[in-house]
Amino acid sequence: SLLRGADELGLRKPVKAEFGGGTRGFSCEEDFIYENIDNELGFFSSQERQSIIRYWLENLRAKQGESLHNIHFLEGQPIIPELAARGVIQQLFPLHEQRILKRLMKSWVQAVCEAQPLDDICDYFGVKIAMYFAWLGFYTSAMVYPAVFGSILYTFTDSDQTSQDISCVVFAIFNVIWATLFLEEWKRRGAEFAYKWGTLDTPAESLEEPRPQFRGTKRISPVTSAEEFYYPPWKRLLFQSLVSLPVCLACLTLVFLLMLGCFQLQELVLSIQELPRVLRFLPKIILAVIVTACDELYKKVALWLNDMGAL
Repeated sequence: SLLRGADELGLRKPVKAEFGGGTRGFSCEEDFIYENIDNELGFFSSQERQSIIRYWLENLRAKQGESLHNIHFLEGQPIIPELAARGVIQQLFPLHEQRILKRLMKSWVQAVCEAQPLDDICDYFGVKIAMYFAWLGFYTSAMVYPAVFGSILYTFTDSDQTSQDISCVVFAIFNVIWATLFLEEWKRRGAEFAYKWGTLDTPAESLEEPRPQFRGTKRISPVTSAEEFYYPPWKRLLFQSLVSLPVCLACLTLVFLLMLGCFQLQELVLSIQELPRVLRFLPKIILAVIVTACDELYKKVALWLNDMGAL
């Protein structure tokens, strides 16, 4: 199941040197070309296993007439996302592996003046998390240069205004050069990590999980010849024109009118000199409450429109 999931996800794995080396999207038909394929426990990292399992869970689709917890599913409808949307499932997440966490705690969190175990972080948390901490560590180290140069400049700068202005100009020029070199060096360092972790030549959209809420009729893709769900573009355009656009315009109009009303109330309150000082803040408080309430309302509307747009 893990191998089939890796195949469907297009998970990139290292290839043996005799077959060209590098990384390649996994294929069950050519599984013998990949390194460490005989090691059932070591072929996939912890993060890769979790991604495949989540992929299988989110793509469990209902059969015709299937129901659960009084929820009647459409044929081909994803079960887990629908149960989460209805509140039957509150959250879905993998449990931590304490053995690996303890090892990371010693080699990463509690380590002092040691390099981050980026490969271990990548294996456990995934490429995105590892790339973030790789960038954070690189940025922290690079900040030493402007910190040292700025401290030296501050120490030897006289107290007169002319010396301080010159120092500011010199430090600004140094920061421009430093920022340019920092970005260029990170491009190289980031490319090294991406190549090492098998994401250098992977399109960004392929790193994202497929959208399980998508519904439609099954057909054979004319591009990949694989079975897929298809929803006519004219139906989507019709929904966007008749539902999405009017709802968005109505929300914008509502916000505009509410803000205009609060501003009018503010002018009215300020024009009455006899009111206590505390009441002068009443329109601002009302506006803050309205913004918070609208934020919650628009979030639900946006989620609904987003789910409907996935048809």
